[in-house]
Amino acid sequence: MDNLEKNVVNDFGEEWKTYNQSEIKKKELVQIYKNYFDIFPLHKISKNSEGFDMGCGSGRWAQFIAPKVKILNCIDPSYEAIQVAKKNLAKFQNCEFQNCGVINNSLKENSQDFGYSLGVLHHIPNTNKGLEACVKKLKRDAPFLLYLYYRFDNKPLWFKLIWKVSNIFRKLISKLPFKIKLYTTKLIAILIYFPLARISYLLEKIGIDVQNIPISSYRHTSLYTMKTDALDRFGTKLEHRFTKNEIIIMMKQSGLKNIKFSENSPFWVATGLKK
Repeated sequence: MDNLEKNVVNDFGEEWKTYNQSEIKKKELVQIYKNYFDIFPLHKISKNSEGFDMGCGSGRWAQFIAPKVKILNCIDPSYEAIQVAKKNLAKFQNCEFQNCGVINNSLKENSQDFGYSLGVLHHIPNTNKGLEACVKKLKRDAPFLLYLYYRFDNKPLWFKLIWKVSNIFRKLISKLPFKIKLYTTKLIAILIYFPLARISYLLEKIGIDVQNIPISSYRHTSLYTMKTDALDRFGTKLEHRFTKNEIIIMMKQSGLKNIKFSENSPFWVATGLKK
């Protein structure tokens, strides 16, 4: 009824309990935040604004937005994730928490000055319906920031083939008990993510373009972030991916206009204004 997959919600609850972001350095987190929000029109929000973080997880993005607004509604279907977010955002008195999903939350339609949902809607059964539900909450001309997994439409064929192989492993690993899955994804981060990321870092230092090297987007991140994202990537049982054009169509159909995409990793991050 709420466009959710219970097992996926439980998996992400376990993820945020395990990786509550307490070990990540603030400088690194700030940079990751900028990678997502660099195209978000911050000039459109103020201390009088009320908005939402749909699928807030640990609250890692909310901590940057909460100081800029009047009310930030942090929404997540995982009880465990909400508890982590409450702890991480305890110093902010303007965060309201809702343990529910994209459909059954209490936000009224046409009530929100802004919203964002990063890395969430591709993990629900119907991404399009989820996006429509988010947009309905927004006031006219309110900005919305969206991040959905891309289908490698800006990458060479061999890159896509590597992903297809990795996706076979995702389908197998995601079915494992959580403790085994956690151990397995830690090994993936240590033995695959970390070496490839550091090779990309060194190649970039000598002037080589590393954009098409797998895992190169992690070349400036910590092992902690790699462990978190390896669990995120290989630990979930439900994952949708979209081309840039498909995302444009969904955003328009949901009622967004003035759509703009970030040209930098991660792909695809996009903004739009409610019609």
